[in-house]
Amino acid sequence: MVKFYQHTSSFEHAWDNVTYAFWLRYPNPFASHVVGCDVIDRQVDPETGVLRTTRLILKQGVLPRWGRHLIKNSDAYIIEESEVDPRTQTMVTRTKNLNHVRVMQVEETQIFTVHPENPKWTQVKTEARIISELRWGLTGRVESFGINKFMDNSVRARKGMAHILERLRQNAALAGTPVVGAATTPADC
Repeated sequence: MVKFYQHTSSFEHAWDNVTYAFWLRYPNPFASHVVGCDVIDRQVDPETGVLRTTRLILKQGVLPRWGRHLIKNSDAYIIEESEVDPRTQTMVTRTKNLNHVRVMQVEETQIFTVHPENPKWTQVKTEARIISELRWGLTGRVESFGINKFMDNSVRARKGMAHILERLRQNAALAGTPVVGAATTPADC
């Protein structure tokens, strides 16, 4: 069995700024579980201008009491692959965990686009799949735990992005300049 999650949210910020904030989102007070983030590969397609980046993210997980005998180390390595197309103003990110996949695989896709009703805003569509290969009647329990944890973390992730966007806005106001996105030249993490 597989659990699915879908959610669409909006940020009252331009697409350039939201995609720029995406690269700056760690650290933030809502992501204390993120230990580190490293760029593995980054390249720009010379014909299309699409930026492709692969990052490795280390997160410290929290296990329920009943899951502590299944996993000894709750650290999770996450691979994040992204494509930023400045021409179409679309950013697509795909993440999945690299370890503990037999117990629970979490696959997430996010699509950042200009909001269809307000071009000064950004719309983010999030989809996730939670899959467990455990047997012994634990599959449903693990997947339910995973989907609930994912929904909680999604709320925190949106708060973290809002926090970073507000910091960008404040820094731009102090400098007396508009916030300018740099989706084609992201920070390393």
